[in-house]
Amino acid sequence: MTTHVLILCTHNSARSVLSEGMLNHWAGKLGKDVRAHSAGSAPSGRINPFAVEALQNAGVDTTGYHSKSWDEFSRDGAPPLSIVITVCDSAAAEQCPVFFGGTGGQPVKVHWGYPDPSNAEGGDEGKRRAFELTRQAISYRMLQLLQLPLATMGRAELQQALAGIAKA
Repeated sequence: MTTHVLILCTHNSARSVLSEGMLNHWAGKLGKDVRAHSAGSAPSGRINPFAVEALQNAGVDTTGYHSKSWDEFSRDGAPPLSIVITVCDSAAAEQCPVFFGGTGGQPVKVHWGYPDPSNAEGGDEGKRRAFELTRQAISYRMLQLLQLPLATMGRAELQQALAGIAKA
């Protein structure tokens, strides 16, 4: 059974997109049955071009990526979510809609915060560098997530493991 992971950031244009891309990329490379999705509470309607560039430079296919609302994941027909990860402080503080999990009920929620690379100084080169560093940090955590025995973990064990990754 596929483990569906939803990654949230307010505008769904940078950090959540980097996270979705890297988790799907590594899951495919490692043969893991994990599928990442990203969304935002107030989607910007566009993906930051520096996020697309950082993903493509890492060999990630960004075809079909778009900025979307988290509402898509609380509707009928939405994938059953196992994990919800917030990656920006404002999204972590917001009241999330009810997301429906699989047979285990509500998904496990965790906050993995990253500074917004869109705010980096130094012009385009500074932003490029910030996006690449953010992508690398996210990639490391996604690899840690994929090392967990997701299919056999109980809810409390999964929550504890995800919180441990956040602190690492």
